[in-house]
Amino acid sequence: MSARAVVDDRPRGTASLRDAGVLRRHGAGGPRYTSYPRADSFTTTFSDADLTTALARSNASGRELSLYVHVPFCRHSCHHCACTRVTEQSTRRAEPYLSRLDREMVLTSRHLEGSREVSQLHWGGGTPTFLTLDQMSDLIDRLDARFGLSGSRQRDYSIKVDPRDADVFTLRHLQALGFNRLSLSVLDLDPRVQRAINRHQPRVLTEQLIDEAHRLGFRSLGLELVYGLPGQTHESVAETLEQVIAMAPARLSLFPYEHRPERFAAQRRIRVEELPPPGERLAILDVALAMLAEAGYVHIGMELFARPEDPLATAQARGLLSRSLNGYSALAPADHLGLGVGALSRLGGIAARNPLALADYEARLDAGRLPVERGLRLTDDDRLRARAIERLMCDMRLDLALLGQEFDLDAPAHLRDALARLAPAERDGLVRRSGQRLEVTPAGRLLVHRLAAAFDAHAA
Repeated sequence: MSARAVVDDRPRGTASLRDAGVLRRHGAGGPRYTSYPRADSFTTTFSDADLTTALARSNASGRELSLYVHVPFCRHSCHHCACTRVTEQSTRRAEPYLSRLDREMVLTSRHLEGSREVSQLHWGGGTPTFLTLDQMSDLIDRLDARFGLSGSRQRDYSIKVDPRDADVFTLRHLQALGFNRLSLSVLDLDPRVQRAINRHQPRVLTEQLIDEAHRLGFRSLGLELVYGLPGQTHESVAETLEQVIAMAPARLSLFPYEHRPERFAAQRRIRVEELPPPGERLAILDVALAMLAEAGYVHIGMELFARPEDPLATAQARGLLSRSLNGYSALAPADHLGLGVGALSRLGGIAARNPLALADYEARLDAGRLPVERGLRLTDDDRLRARAIERLMCDMRLDLALLGQEFDLDAPAHLRDALARLAPAERDGLVRRSGQRLEVTPAGRLLVHRLAAAFDAHAA
């Protein structure tokens, strides 16, 4: 099959854009629902005392811990970027931040029992590989001292890697620190597109890291691509994908670029006229979906694809896939604690977020307070809707009868508002309803987060 071929009869788990208007009507952007309720529904009436109470409840739950560490630094300023980050040329800027992180760990760990297993750990940002090897070692040591990191082979310890800031010595060091999964930012291999977004990243850098990661035996390797960038065409993206597929990553993410220069200053350097027009953007996506299907990747949901033997694909096939603030996971759900500026937490019946502004985050810690800025105490309705969203996004189906049994209520009646909001998606063939069962169609997998939004009671 040629890269440009539009395939309507694709394997299970892939999307079809036979009706291009579907994507325009429902939109590829929007909340990712890594957790519900979403952070924009949190209130400022939530306090650090509420978080302290939640940490105590978390201890009593017996659930394992998932930690996320936000490292908001980048060595480079990419024009497409929408990250919470601080662009800085010197690693000296990271030292005060790491000290604040340790202070947050100390304040938080006082309320947690040390015997709990930290089954999941993720470093994101920004670019965590901005840190020196010594700084990364120190951060791991502090995390271990405060929380007790897992030595289990089943742990899921991942880190986001910028190939421009890493080499084979970096990967060996990360492996020694206990990381077993890597996520490499690639975006696009076309030099013209890289120039347009100020991201010079020769293909050889990525290939060298992937070869070394495979040689070292990292359990899983994922690559991140973005479509809709300035200068992209369906032909250029097909060339990038051909090269990326040949690198054989276990997982591949295909994120849509969202141009919001009014919110993200870096994007103001992108010329709107260089962005692919809507028709070409759809052609890019259609080619990408066809090529990934032909290469054997399973469409897990939204932007994420995995090889059939990857734990995510096997967990989804067995109905054991979960979704947390770190995204899809093959492990059982865990209480999630976020550390760092803007980090999110969900545990003990609450959802909370640290300040987005670095100065506010630092000021709260310097005052000896847990740095939570916003949050929400979850109601029974929140828990019900969160469960519905998670199962829909993980299983690509939802059994309302089973949901009602779990929460001891009439789920179709309780969620009649959500079912009514799903009607347009049902008409467009993104979801099918049969009695009390909802099933996401192959085309709906790309927009499953938009289907999940129907269950959002906090949405305006």
